[in-house]
Amino acid sequence: MAHAIVEYSANLEEKIDLKGLVDEVHDACIKTGVFPLSGMRTRAARRETYKIADGNLDACFVHLQLKLGPGREEAIKKKAMEEIFESLTLYVKSLYDTSPVALSIEIFELPPVLRINKHNLNNYIAKS
Repeated sequence: MAHAIVEYSANLEEKIDLKGLVDEVHDACIKTGVFPLSGMRTRAARRETYKIADGNLDACFVHLQLKLGPGREEAIKKKAMEEIFESLTLYVKSLYDTSPVALSIEIFELPPVLRINKHNLNNYIAKS
């Protein structure tokens, strides 16, 4: 199980393709080989109210939260996080090179006793 939540400043909508960003993050998570396709969920959360650094209205941010089920070694989580962050960084590179941008990523491991999930997605995922 892995959920990727892409938080972003509202002013980012006029600067990049957010659907493309969600696709990029989702694909990057899958490419790590750490997260099962059927357990992967990626969504974006627009933030209307924010202040970045000195309040420059052109400044924008992307903060990626990865929520994981337990059981992965620290080194594996760290490597996956670095690979996903690299994909995020490359996706926004042209914006980063020309505008004030803050990028961040963090992982939260969810205790198994404090979550419940159920799905039948394996029955519907296209078989290659």
